[in-house]
Amino acid sequence: MTGEDENGDTGRRPGRRPKVLKVVGLGLAGLLVLGVGTAGWAYWHLNNNIKSVDINSALGDDRPPRPTPSPSASASASAAPLPTGAVNILVLGSDSRSGKENKALGGGSSTGARSDTAMVVHIDAGRTGATIVSIPRDTLVTRPSCPLKSGGSTAVAYGAMFNSAYSVGGPVCAVKTVESITNVRMDHYIEIDFSGFAKLVNALGGVTVTTDEDIDDDDSHLHLKAGTHHLDGTTALALARTRHGIGDGSDLGRIGLQQTLVKALLEQISSTNLLTSPTKLYSVADAITGSLTTDTGLDSLTELMSLGESLKGLTSDRTKTVTMPVVTAPSNPNRVVAKEPAASELWESLR
Repeated sequence: MTGEDENGDTGRRPGRRPKVLKVVGLGLAGLLVLGVGTAGWAYWHLNNNIKSVDINSALGDDRPPRPTPSPSASASASAAPLPTGAVNILVLGSDSRSGKENKALGGGSSTGARSDTAMVVHIDAGRTGATIVSIPRDTLVTRPSCPLKSGGSTAVAYGAMFNSAYSVGGPVCAVKTVESITNVRMDHYIEIDFSGFAKLVNALGGVTVTTDEDIDDDDSHLHLKAGTHHLDGTTALALARTRHGIGDGSDLGRIGLQQTLVKALLEQISSTNLLTSPTKLYSVADAITGSLTTDTGLDSLTELMSLGESLKGLTSDRTKTVTMPVVTAPSNPNRVVAKEPAASELWESLR
Protein backbone atom coordinates (compact mmCIF):
# COMPACT_ATOMS: atom_id res chain seq x y z
CA MET A 1 0.00 0.00 0.00
CA THR A 2 2.71 2.46 0.99
CA GLY A 3 5.47 1.63 -1.47
CA GLU A 4 8.04 1.82 1.35
CA ASP A 5 10.65 -0.71 2.42
CA GLU A 6 10.88 -1.84 6.01
CA ASN A 7 13.01 1.18 6.88
CA GLY A 8 10.35 3.60 5.66
CA ASP A 9 12.18 4.43 2.43
CA THR A 10 9.85 5.30 -0.42
CA GLY A 11 12.40 4.18 -3.00
CA ARG A 12 12.44 7.61 -4.67
CA ARG A 13 15.79 9.26 -5.24
CA PRO A 14 16.46 12.56 -3.43
CA GLY A 15 16.24 15.50 -5.78
CA ARG A 16 13.61 13.98 -8.08
CA ARG A 17 11.22 16.85 -7.38
CA PRO A 18 13.18 20.05 -8.02
CA LYS A 19 12.44 23.49 -6.73
CA VAL A 20 8.71 23.94 -7.14
CA LEU A 21 8.81 27.57 -6.05
CA LYS A 22 11.25 28.51 -8.82
CA VAL A 23 8.34 28.12 -11.23
CA VAL A 24 7.02 31.36 -9.77
CA GLY A 25 10.35 33.16 -9.80
CA LEU A 26 11.31 32.14 -13.33
CA GLY A 27 8.02 33.29 -14.78
CA LEU A 28 8.18 36.73 -13.17
CA ALA A 29 11.86 37.69 -13.12
CA GLY A 30 12.03 39.26 -16.59
CA LEU A 31 9.00 41.55 -16.63
CA LEU A 32 11.04 44.67 -17.43
CA VAL A 33 11.73 43.48 -20.99
CA LEU A 34 8.13 44.32 -21.80
CA GLY A 35 8.98 48.03 -21.88
CA VAL A 36 8.31 50.81 -19.40
CA GLY A 37 4.68 51.57 -20.29
CA THR A 38 3.67 48.01 -20.98
CA ALA A 39 5.51 46.77 -17.90
CA GLY A 40 3.50 49.15 -15.71
CA TRP A 41 0.20 47.82 -17.02
CA ALA A 42 1.48 44.22 -16.94
CA TYR A 43 2.65 44.58 -13.35
CA TRP A 44 -0.73 45.95 -12.29
CA HIS A 45 -2.61 43.16 -14.11
CA LEU A 46 -0.39 40.32 -12.88
CA ASN A 47 -0.32 41.69 -9.34
CA ASN A 48 -4.14 41.77 -9.30
CA ASN A 49 -4.29 38.19 -10.55
CA ILE A 50 -3.04 36.88 -7.21
CA LYS A 51 -5.63 35.88 -4.61
CA SER A 52 -4.73 35.77 -0.93
CA VAL A 53 -5.94 34.57 2.46
CA ASP A 54 -4.98 36.20 5.77
CA ILE A 55 -3.99 32.99 7.55
CA ASN A 56 -1.99 34.68 10.32
CA SER A 57 -4.95 36.72 11.50
CA ALA A 58 -7.31 33.74 11.32
CA LEU A 59 -5.08 31.43 13.38
CA GLY A 60 -3.71 33.97 15.85
CA ASP A 61 -1.08 32.81 18.34
CA ASP A 62 -2.29 29.22 18.81
CA ARG A 63 0.41 27.85 16.52
CA PRO A 64 3.86 26.24 16.68
CA PRO A 65 6.54 28.81 17.52
CA ARG A 66 8.70 30.39 14.88
CA PRO A 67 12.27 29.05 15.00
CA THR A 68 14.90 31.33 16.51
CA PRO A 69 17.22 32.55 13.72
CA SER A 70 20.81 31.37 14.00
CA PRO A 71 23.50 34.09 14.35
CA SER A 72 24.84 33.31 10.87
CA ALA A 73 21.38 33.56 9.31
CA SER A 74 20.74 36.90 11.03
CA ALA A 75 24.06 38.27 9.84
CA SER A 76 23.40 37.20 6.29
CA ALA A 77 19.94 38.69 6.35
CA SER A 78 21.22 42.06 7.56
CA ALA A 79 23.93 42.15 4.90
CA ALA A 80 21.66 41.43 1.93
CA PRO A 81 18.23 42.69 0.86
CA LEU A 82 16.97 39.22 -0.10
CA PRO A 83 15.62 36.92 2.64
CA THR A 84 18.06 34.19 3.69
CA GLY A 85 16.45 32.60 6.75
CA ALA A 86 14.87 29.14 6.90
CA VAL A 87 11.26 29.06 5.75
CA ASN A 88 8.44 26.50 5.60
CA ILE A 89 5.80 26.72 2.89
CA LEU A 90 2.67 24.60 2.52
CA VAL A 91 2.03 24.06 -1.20
CA LEU A 92 -1.37 22.67 -2.23
CA GLY A 93 -2.66 21.66 -5.63
CA SER A 94 -6.45 21.86 -5.53
CA ASP A 95 -9.71 21.99 -7.45
CA SER A 96 -10.95 24.73 -5.15
CA ARG A 97 -11.93 27.43 -7.62
CA SER A 98 -15.31 27.24 -9.22
CA GLY A 99 -16.00 28.41 -12.76
CA LYS A 100 -16.48 27.14 -16.29
CA GLU A 101 -12.81 26.32 -16.94
CA ASN A 102 -12.22 24.39 -13.74
CA LYS A 103 -15.46 22.45 -14.13
CA ALA A 104 -14.43 21.45 -17.66
CA LEU A 105 -11.14 20.18 -16.23
CA GLY A 106 -12.82 18.25 -13.44
CA GLY A 107 -12.59 20.89 -10.72
CA GLY A 108 -15.09 21.14 -7.93
CA SER A 109 -17.12 24.13 -6.84
CA SER A 110 -15.99 26.43 -4.08
CA THR A 111 -18.20 24.50 -1.67
CA GLY A 112 -16.88 21.09 -2.73
CA ALA A 113 -13.17 21.83 -2.71
CA ARG A 114 -10.46 19.22 -2.31
CA SER A 115 -6.69 19.36 -2.00
CA ASP A 116 -5.30 16.74 -4.36
CA THR A 117 -1.63 17.46 -3.65
CA ALA A 118 0.07 18.60 -0.45
CA MET A 119 3.75 19.36 0.03
CA VAL A 120 5.63 20.93 2.91
CA VAL A 121 8.59 22.77 1.40
CA HIS A 122 11.34 23.42 3.96
CA ILE A 123 14.06 25.77 2.73
CA ASP A 124 17.19 25.77 4.85
CA ALA A 125 18.81 28.90 6.25
CA GLY A 126 20.94 30.38 3.49
CA ARG A 127 18.42 29.18 0.85
CA THR A 128 20.90 26.71 -0.71
CA GLY A 129 19.24 23.48 0.46
CA ALA A 130 15.66 22.25 0.73
CA THR A 131 13.53 19.30 1.77
CA ILE A 132 10.14 18.72 0.16
CA VAL A 133 7.81 16.39 2.05
CA SER A 134 4.70 15.02 0.33
CA ILE A 135 1.72 14.23 2.58
CA PRO A 136 -0.57 11.55 1.08
CA ARG A 137 -4.11 12.91 0.95
CA ASP A 138 -5.49 9.54 2.16
CA THR A 139 -3.66 9.86 5.49
CA LEU A 140 -5.96 9.58 8.51
CA VAL A 141 -5.32 12.38 11.03
CA THR A 142 -6.90 14.19 13.93
CA ARG A 143 -8.29 17.30 12.29
CA PRO A 144 -8.26 20.19 14.78
CA SER A 145 -11.02 22.71 15.34
CA CYS A 146 -10.66 25.38 12.67
CA PRO A 147 -12.10 28.92 12.50
CA LEU A 148 -14.64 29.58 9.76
CA LYS A 149 -15.01 32.77 7.68
CA SER A 150 -18.70 32.83 8.52
CA GLY A 151 -17.94 32.75 12.24
CA GLY A 152 -17.69 29.89 14.70
CA SER A 153 -15.42 26.92 14.14
CA THR A 154 -15.41 23.31 12.99
CA ALA A 155 -15.45 20.44 15.46
CA VAL A 156 -12.37 18.32 16.14
CA ALA A 157 -12.52 15.20 13.96
CA TYR A 158 -10.68 11.98 14.78
CA GLY A 159 -9.59 9.60 12.03
CA ALA A 160 -10.42 12.14 9.31
CA MET A 161 -8.80 12.09 5.88
CA PHE A 162 -6.06 14.68 5.64
CA ASN A 163 -7.51 16.40 2.57
CA SER A 164 -10.86 16.91 4.32
CA ALA A 165 -9.31 19.85 6.19
CA TYR A 166 -9.40 21.97 3.04
CA SER A 167 -12.92 20.82 2.26
CA VAL A 168 -14.37 21.93 5.59
CA GLY A 169 -12.26 24.99 6.36
CA GLY A 170 -10.27 26.07 3.30
CA PRO A 171 -6.62 27.17 3.41
CA VAL A 172 -6.81 28.19 7.07
CA CYS A 173 -7.85 24.71 8.17
CA ALA A 174 -5.34 23.08 5.81
CA VAL A 175 -2.52 25.07 7.41
CA LYS A 176 -3.77 24.42 10.95
CA THR A 177 -4.07 20.68 10.29
CA VAL A 178 -0.54 20.47 8.87
CA GLU A 179 0.83 22.41 11.84
CA SER A 180 -1.11 20.16 14.21
CA ILE A 181 0.28 16.89 12.82
CA THR A 182 3.83 18.19 12.27
CA ASN A 183 4.32 20.79 15.02
CA VAL A 184 6.13 22.79 12.32
CA ARG A 185 5.14 26.43 11.73
CA MET A 186 4.06 27.16 8.14
CA ASP A 187 5.48 30.58 7.25
CA HIS A 188 3.66 30.74 3.91
CA TYR A 189 0.89 29.11 1.91
CA ILE A 190 0.68 28.65 -1.87
CA GLU A 191 -2.25 27.05 -3.68
CA ILE A 192 -2.26 26.23 -7.40
CA ASP A 193 -5.57 25.59 -9.16
CA PHE A 194 -6.58 23.35 -12.08
CA SER A 195 -7.11 25.80 -14.93
CA GLY A 196 -4.03 27.87 -14.11
CA PHE A 197 -1.80 24.79 -14.16
CA ALA A 198 -3.19 23.74 -17.55
CA LYS A 199 -2.72 27.28 -18.90
CA LEU A 200 0.89 27.31 -17.69
CA VAL A 201 1.70 24.09 -19.52
CA ASN A 202 0.06 25.42 -22.69
CA ALA A 203 1.89 28.76 -22.40
CA LEU A 204 5.18 26.84 -22.34
CA GLY A 205 4.21 24.91 -25.47
CA GLY A 206 3.47 21.67 -23.62
CA VAL A 207 5.66 19.40 -21.53
CA THR A 208 7.48 16.15 -22.37
CA VAL A 209 7.31 13.25 -19.90
CA THR A 210 8.24 9.59 -19.94
CA THR A 211 6.02 7.03 -18.23
CA ASP A 212 7.25 3.59 -17.21
CA GLU A 213 3.92 1.82 -17.56
CA ASP A 214 0.64 2.07 -19.45
CA ILE A 215 -1.90 4.38 -17.80
CA ASP A 216 -5.58 3.65 -18.26
CA ASP A 217 -7.71 5.75 -15.92
CA ASP A 218 -11.31 6.58 -16.85
CA ASP A 219 -11.69 8.81 -13.78
CA SER A 220 -8.99 11.25 -14.94
CA HIS A 221 -9.74 10.56 -18.63
CA LEU A 222 -6.10 9.61 -19.17
CA HIS A 223 -5.04 6.80 -21.48
CA LEU A 224 -1.30 6.66 -22.25
CA LYS A 225 0.99 3.89 -23.39
CA ALA A 226 4.33 3.52 -21.64
CA GLY A 227 6.93 5.75 -23.27
CA THR A 228 7.70 9.39 -23.98
CA HIS A 229 4.85 11.83 -24.65
CA HIS A 230 4.53 15.56 -25.29
CA LEU A 231 1.48 16.66 -23.31
CA ASP A 232 -0.74 19.71 -23.55
CA GLY A 233 -2.15 21.36 -20.44
CA THR A 234 -5.30 19.26 -20.14
CA THR A 235 -3.42 15.97 -20.51
CA ALA A 236 -0.63 17.07 -18.15
CA LEU A 237 -3.27 17.92 -15.53
CA ALA A 238 -4.83 14.49 -16.00
CA LEU A 239 -1.41 12.93 -15.42
CA ALA A 240 -0.99 14.90 -12.20
CA ARG A 241 -4.40 13.72 -10.97
CA THR A 242 -4.43 10.07 -12.09
CA ARG A 243 -4.16 7.30 -9.52
CA HIS A 244 -6.50 4.43 -10.40
CA GLY A 245 -4.72 3.51 -13.61
CA ILE A 246 -1.29 2.92 -12.07
CA GLY A 247 0.20 0.57 -9.49
CA ASP A 248 -2.18 -0.37 -6.69
CA GLY A 249 -4.28 2.77 -7.15
CA SER A 250 -2.94 4.41 -4.01
CA ASP A 251 -2.07 8.07 -3.62
CA LEU A 252 1.63 7.18 -3.40
CA GLY A 253 1.63 6.14 -7.05
CA ARG A 254 0.20 9.52 -8.00
CA ILE A 255 2.88 11.29 -5.95
CA GLY A 256 5.53 9.57 -8.07
CA LEU A 257 3.88 10.78 -11.29
CA GLN A 258 3.64 14.31 -9.91
CA GLN A 259 7.35 14.28 -9.17
CA THR A 260 8.06 13.26 -12.76
CA LEU A 261 5.74 15.93 -14.12
CA VAL A 262 7.10 18.77 -11.98
CA LYS A 263 10.65 17.90 -12.99
CA ALA A 264 9.67 17.87 -16.67
CA LEU A 265 7.83 21.19 -16.29
CA LEU A 266 10.82 22.88 -14.72
CA GLU A 267 13.11 21.50 -17.41
CA GLN A 268 10.76 22.93 -20.02
CA ILE A 269 10.89 26.35 -18.33
CA SER A 270 14.70 26.18 -18.16
CA SER A 271 14.98 25.29 -21.85
CA THR A 272 12.59 28.06 -22.95
CA ASN A 273 14.31 31.44 -23.21
CA LEU A 274 11.44 33.55 -21.94
CA LEU A 275 13.46 36.77 -21.99
CA THR A 276 13.70 36.70 -25.80
CA SER A 277 9.92 36.52 -26.20
CA PRO A 278 7.97 39.17 -24.26
CA THR A 279 4.69 37.66 -25.45
CA LYS A 280 5.53 34.20 -24.13
CA LEU A 281 6.98 35.68 -20.93
CA TYR A 282 3.76 37.54 -20.25
CA SER A 283 1.66 34.48 -21.09
CA VAL A 284 3.62 32.34 -18.63
CA ALA A 285 3.53 35.00 -15.91
CA ASP A 286 -0.20 35.48 -16.44
CA ALA A 287 -0.80 31.73 -16.13
CA ILE A 288 1.27 31.50 -12.95
CA THR A 289 -0.23 34.47 -11.14
CA GLY A 290 -3.74 33.62 -12.31
CA SER A 291 -3.47 30.18 -10.74
CA LEU A 292 -2.21 31.27 -7.32
CA THR A 293 -3.80 31.78 -3.95
CA THR A 294 -1.24 32.74 -1.31
CA ASP A 295 -1.07 33.96 2.25
CA THR A 296 -0.90 37.74 2.65
CA GLY A 297 2.88 37.57 2.99
CA LEU A 298 3.25 36.48 -0.66
CA ASP A 299 0.35 38.23 -2.34
CA SER A 300 2.28 40.63 -4.58
CA LEU A 301 4.69 40.35 -7.49
CA THR A 302 7.37 42.05 -5.40
CA GLU A 303 7.13 39.43 -2.66
CA LEU A 304 6.97 36.51 -5.08
CA MET A 305 9.94 37.81 -7.08
CA SER A 306 11.92 38.30 -3.87
CA LEU A 307 11.21 34.71 -2.90
CA GLY A 308 12.19 33.44 -6.35
CA GLU A 309 15.42 35.47 -6.35
CA SER A 310 16.33 34.20 -2.88
CA LEU A 311 16.24 30.64 -4.23
CA LYS A 312 18.71 31.19 -7.07
CA GLY A 313 21.46 29.35 -5.16
CA LEU A 314 19.25 26.29 -4.58
CA THR A 315 20.38 23.46 -6.84
CA SER A 316 18.71 20.17 -7.71
CA ASP A 317 21.36 18.08 -5.97
CA ARG A 318 20.69 19.98 -2.75
CA THR A 319 16.93 19.43 -2.90
CA LYS A 320 15.74 16.32 -1.10
CA THR A 321 12.27 14.90 -1.74
CA VAL A 322 10.56 12.43 0.55
CA THR A 323 7.07 11.21 1.34
CA MET A 324 5.89 11.29 4.93
CA PRO A 325 6.45 7.76 6.28
CA VAL A 326 3.10 5.95 6.42
CA VAL A 327 1.68 2.47 6.94
CA THR A 328 -1.69 0.99 6.06
CA ALA A 329 -4.36 2.11 8.52
CA PRO A 330 -5.54 -0.70 10.82
CA SER A 331 -9.13 0.52 10.41
CA ASN A 332 -9.16 0.74 6.61
CA PRO A 333 -6.90 -0.96 4.05
CA ASN A 334 -7.53 1.94 1.63
CA ARG A 335 -6.16 4.55 4.03
CA VAL A 336 -2.78 5.19 5.65
CA VAL A 337 -1.57 6.59 8.95
CA ALA A 338 1.74 8.15 9.92
CA LYS A 339 4.47 5.59 10.59
CA GLU A 340 6.00 6.29 13.97
CA PRO A 341 8.53 7.20 15.16
CA ALA A 342 9.81 7.82 11.60
CA ALA A 343 7.23 10.52 10.78
CA SER A 344 7.87 12.47 13.99
CA GLU A 345 11.62 12.26 13.45
CA LEU A 346 11.21 13.65 9.94
CA TRP A 347 9.17 16.64 11.13
CA GLU A 348 11.59 17.23 14.01
CA SER A 349 14.43 17.55 11.49
CA LEU A 350 12.59 20.46 9.81
CA ARG A 351 12.07 22.56 12.92
